[in-house]
Amino acid sequence: MREMSVTEQRYKAVLAVIADGRTVGEVAGETGVCRQTMHRWLARYEGDGLEGLGNRSSRPMHCPHQMPPEVEAMVLEMRRSHAYWGARRIAFELTRKHVEPAPSESAVYRCLVRAAVIDPMSRRRRRETWKRWERAAPMELWQLDLVHGFALADGTAAKALTGLDDHSRFCVSARLMLRERTQSVCDGFSSALREYGVPAQVLTDNGKVFTGRFAQPPVEVLFDRICRENGVDHILTQPRSPTTTGKIERFHRSLRVEFNTRQVFRNLKTAQQALDEWVSYYNTQRPHQALEDATPESRFRGGQDSPRELAPTTERNGENWVSRRVAPNGIVCVDSQHISVGKNFGGSTCDVLVTAGLFQFWVGNELLRTVARTTPGGEIRKKHAERKAPRLSIQNGK
Repeated sequence: MREMSVTEQRYKAVLAVIADGRTVGEVAGETGVCRQTMHRWLARYEGDGLEGLGNRSSRPMHCPHQMPPEVEAMVLEMRRSHAYWGARRIAFELTRKHVEPAPSESAVYRCLVRAAVIDPMSRRRRRETWKRWERAAPMELWQLDLVHGFALADGTAAKALTGLDDHSRFCVSARLMLRERTQSVCDGFSSALREYGVPAQVLTDNGKVFTGRFAQPPVEVLFDRICRENGVDHILTQPRSPTTTGKIERFHRSLRVEFNTRQVFRNLKTAQQALDEWVSYYNTQRPHQALEDATPESRFRGGQDSPRELAPTTERNGENWVSRRVAPNGIVCVDSQHISVGKNFGGSTCDVLVTAGLFQFWVGNELLRTVARTTPGGEIRKKHAERKAPRLSIQNGK
């Protein structure tokens, strides 16, 4: 015998009440349901007939906290226009546009999952011992690094010197170059110093354009000399420790995705113009999650005192100046006098101020020694020696 369907069972119970005149309680007891369910079946049969006795969805007809369709459309359009925006950023932008009611981050996330725009992911919770490492004020520390991958139309690829203020995440440098050369890197660094001032410290990796401390023998490269002449403490990361410069590495990730380094630029000038435009947006308009959605510029400009200016380059071309190369053992020879200025300055160019009875030895803006002349008034050979790029030996790798 065929088993009765759910609808047929309910119809039989309804007929027992309507046609046979039995009580609701009696029929409900035989069917195995409560009296309220029996009354509901009767009402549905009276309103919709036999079709009303079938199973219905338990989904509520109205959800008061459901996202309005027009807001959901705005969420999906923002995601389409900015594929790298997540739920947090979209919720922030809707709040900034004064959308009412403003959806929460979780509501935006559920909307994106419903539309199959993103895949649902389990939330990764940070360890309770985790702590963000950050300097207390702007200009205390800059993080500098080089990033590659800016394709040009002629088939070559440019690199960029990038710099970030540790406290504010303000981008202080984004200078493109065709090759990773010391002079190009130092030109970009000097330009940032002139524009924003001199930080207390600079953190870089151990690349040859940044330091020569690990060369054999150790030397001072131009980047180190700029730091020394301007009183900047140059800090190096431990070898194979990219997380030490984590902020600049995270900046590179945003740069690759948002600036889209996969695009091909016509030439270096065009690429630099586009990069400058994006950096301006990053500094002044883009909210930063680590800054509680503030912009880097608001924190960089609002929390610093008057920055130190870049030390001026001293011109020493007068008749009383001569140039000498410091020997590896730290000795400088002038007018048959052998003067030690220290092994730390071996290999660098030393400027010597010659007076009637004294020698003053300068490296950069630092006066190293003042020594009496043993032959006052004698002729000094090679008064205007050709200057060479400084290479300063560092004793014991320091």
